[in-house]
Amino acid sequence: MDALGAKVIRKTRLVTAVSEIFRNGLIYGGGALALIHCHNATRTVWIDCCDDGPGIEDMALALSDGYTSGSGLGRGLGGAKRLVDAFEILSEPGIGTQVRLAGRA
Repeated sequence: MDALGAKVIRKTRLVTAVSEIFRNGLIYGGGALALIHCHNATRTVWIDCCDDGPGIEDMALALSDGYTSGSGLGRGLGGAKRLVDAFEILSEPGIGTQVRLAGRA
């Protein structure tokens, strides 16, 4: 985002969201892969975080504040969604989860 001229707060919000989602993939998904795409024309950075974990059975519950399947505060998915300009999540039980986040400069 530096190359796009993003302000510090915009970069911090995106990095915080990606960190939370990637951490979830490592802990709950058994590992994670992140792909980063930079679109100069739209001044947008897209990050796809994928895992091959157990997937999310109840998406509405998982996105609600206070819900945790572990020992965290339950602010991860919902908090990450609020921090970015675009948020998409696809998950299939037994297959894994993919989260796509975007931040504009």
